[in-house]
Amino acid sequence: MRPQIVLFGDSITDQSFRYGGWGASLTDAYSRKADIVVRGYGGYNTRWALFLLNHIFPLDSTTPPIATTVFFGANDAALSGRTSERQHVPLEEYKENLRKIVHHLKECSPTMLIVLITPPPVDEEGRLEYAKSLYGEKAMKIPERTNEVTRTYVNGCVEVAKELGVASVNIWSKMQETQGWQKKFLSDGLHLTGDGNRVVYEEVIKVLNGAWLSASEMPLDFPHHSQIDPHNPEKAFQQRCL
Repeated sequence: MRPQIVLFGDSITDQSFRYGGWGASLTDAYSRKADIVVRGYGGYNTRWALFLLNHIFPLDSTTPPIATTVFFGANDAALSGRTSERQHVPLEEYKENLRKIVHHLKECSPTMLIVLITPPPVDEEGRLEYAKSLYGEKAMKIPERTNEVTRTYVNGCVEVAKELGVASVNIWSKMQETQGWQKKFLSDGLHLTGDGNRVVYEEVIKVLNGAWLSASEMPLDFPHHSQIDPHNPEKAFQQRCL
């Protein structure tokens, strides 16, 4: 049985298996080495994610994931009093929810690599343009998220990772190093373009490679075809299958 790497998060994780998605790229990188399992839930915040922990990561599992990415915060950072306020989670609760998620994962497996990913930056103008394309004159007049408020959730995510001794990927800062990040990396001011997915993939694979999970160093699940003797094929499979 191949080891599993679970991607746990909101819509940015849910969409990661689309063409060019960061989850799809991880699947390609770990082909025949590990299974990439997507557990993304569009619209979810950390408050709602807590209800899923025992179902996705049962504590009595005999085969827990070898690694898990935790990618929440974009919805938690939605502003109270605006159109997406039902998703809003106060900053301190967001941080405490991340702690609960990490503690559960550590209880599930003390050797699991845990990677917290910050929410991406927000292109407020892009969010307004997207809303107008959907709702016309009925669209919101002010953005339901701001990049400045999201920054506080990014900082909170990084703080929790340091506090608990787990890895983190700061997508918010990384993307804004590039001129024109707003349209290059974000399709609607929040979700990722192909280039945005590439940034997430590159940052996540960097963490995985820096741990003990470099795909190039992991064994194949079954023998490579070049190792199979056509006259005595069972020899190649003796140790793994027979």
